[in-house]
This record gives sequence, structure tokens and C-alpha cells, in this order.
Amino acid sequence: MGSLNVPDAGLVYIDAQVAIYTVDWHPKYGPACMPLWAAAASSAVTVVSSELILLETLVGPIRAADAALERDREGLWSRPNTLLLPITREVLREAARLRAFMPPLKAPDAIHAATAVLSGCALFVTNDSVFRRIPALPVALLDDAIAAT
Repeated sequence: MGSLNVPDAGLVYIDAQVAIYTVDWHPKYGPACMPLWAAAASSAVTVVSSELILLETLVGPIRAADAALERDREGLWSRPNTLLLPITREVLREAARLRAFMPPLKAPDAIHAATAVLSGCALFVTNDSVFRRIPALPVALLDDAIAAT
């Protein structure tokens, strides 16, 4: 099994999948995320995401009335060296630009991509290959990390 290559410094963006895999400890993807969280714990990087991630990750626990999971998923953003970035007008304009030129890109994904690009993230960690189509976005797919030898 390979490992996720985390930059030596900077901001590392995660999407909702990565947050869920981490908190819920997905048997395949949870371990693949560990280098990222180790780097954050050592203050080498700051893990960031859009505030939108709260909407995406809390729906399931709220629907299931699972207060513990809801608390755990939101608590991810209380860890050291983690930060939620606001959805600003600039982010929305950049997201609209991305969607205009990449119609298959859904609005939430465009917001994540725009937030990462505008924040100058060194890496965007996901398991969704649609993000590879965004030229200014340095993407790492968890499936690729796992497949690497």
C-alpha cells in the first residue's frame, strides 16, 4: 500500500470525502489520510477546507440523529493546524468562472476548487478525479496514493 505525499509546508485542502474517511475511519481510506494528519499535528502543514464542508459532512449524522458522529465530524476542525475558510464573494465569482468553463463541475466542487486556488493551497486532497481538470489545482487522489508502491 502506498502513502499520501504531503508537502513540507503550506496549506493542504481537503474535500468532504477526506474528512468523512478520517472521522469515520474508513478501513481503506482512513489509513491513507494519516500522513496528512501527522503533518498537521507536527505543524508542518495546515489542513483547510471551505465552510461548505460542514454542510456536506453533517447532513448524514443529523439525518440519522447521531449526535456523537455529528460532534466528531465538526470536531475535526478543532484539531491543531486546521482551518475553515469562508465562502466569500471572491470565492463565488471564481467558482462561477470555473463552472462556466467546466460545465460538468458541480457548484459545491467549484466552491471547493475556487477556495483552494484563491488560498494558494500547496495540495488538494480528494478522491474525486474531476478536480484534476482544474489546471491551477495540485491534486492528490487517495486511490492513487493507495495504489503507489
